[in-house]
Amino acid sequence: MSKRPGLLISVLFFLFCTGCVTNPITGKDELMLFPEEQDIALGKKYAPEIEKEMGGRIPDAGIQNYVDYIGQRIVRVSHKPDLEFHFAALDDESVNALALPGGYIFITRGMLENLRSEAQLAAILGHEIVHVVARDVSNAMSNQIGIQLLLSAVTSDKTPSGVLTAADLAQQILGLRFSRKDEKEADLGGLDYLAAAGYDPYAMVETMQMLQNRNETRPIEFFSTHPSPENRIGYLTQRIQNRYFGHADLETGKENYRKAVLDRLSN
Repeated sequence: MSKRPGLLISVLFFLFCTGCVTNPITGKDELMLFPEEQDIALGKKYAPEIEKEMGGRIPDAGIQNYVDYIGQRIVRVSHKPDLEFHFAALDDESVNALALPGGYIFITRGMLENLRSEAQLAAILGHEIVHVVARDVSNAMSNQIGIQLLLSAVTSDKTPSGVLTAADLAQQILGLRFSRKDEKEADLGGLDYLAAAGYDPYAMVETMQMLQNRNETRPIEFFSTHPSPENRIGYLTQRIQNRYFGHADLETGKENYRKAVLDRLSN
């Protein structure tokens, strides 16, 4: 007997239970295909697979604790301070950062080696935190991978026979693309989180300049899944001038970052 009718009923049940919810970043109502509990289940299931696909965690507890500390500092000023976020630095040379639903966020060795301050690290993590808060990752997964496949995978101990392995799904997750609208919201929302946490918001502009400069010589992984419109630095700079111009005593943390990350990665 075909399992499709039962799966269709499950999909319709989830749609009925979710419907429109308010995106805390934009304040607008949006259709969400998953309840938030499903986000957490998806993240928990696929986080280990993503870690494995990207070389595992950097074997340095000091770096891991530092990345988590900065991430949690941004979470506390986010729209979801009560959501349990998990941060990990992965031993992968690509220049990249990514998020899974439910608060699982990863940053690569390659990205860490190219940042120059604590504020820049906070900017990258803030950007990814917004993707989780706005539930962009869940929507991208449902649109680009398929809600039926995801629901089957997360409610079963194994991926449906004859469809995709867990590693296959992890590869699809790594290739998720966000719309320019989602990216602009993540940039601007991450910038606001950055300032709210006491960091210099210009660090968000600095990270984009670094990434764009690197991308001119060799395409980097961050832009394969994070579109880079030409006006990206422009709208970030405008937000800083409109909201944060003249703010004093905002942190950059260059020396902190050098000691906590760069020196340890070079040893």
